Amino acid sequence: MVDINREIERAVKTGKVFFGCNSAVKNALEGKAKLIVLAENCPEEMKRRIERYSKLSSIPVLIYKGSGRELGKVCGKPFTVSALSIREFGDSKIMEVLEGQG
Repeated sequence: MVDINREIERAVKTGKVFFGCNSAVKNALEGKAKLIVLAENCPEEMKRRIERYSKLSSIPVLIYKGSGRELGKVCGKPFTVSALSIREFGDSKIMEVLEGQG
């Protein structure tokens, strides 16, 4: 089984990842992200916007089972991360997590 925390960390270290809700909205609108990860406590209105735009661009959205603070810690950041957009996976196998859920 794939460890979601390890794979997010690996994507941040080896791939191309953007942090923040505004960046997630932009990446979803432009169809540039391969995956968007949202913290469980991401503001509801922002979560709906990101999910709507992601659906239009056929970008999968993963709801991280933890707070923005926990997601930030996994990413190795000293701040809260409510949303992150993965443009390049790098060495991460995070898509296997999504396939396992579906």
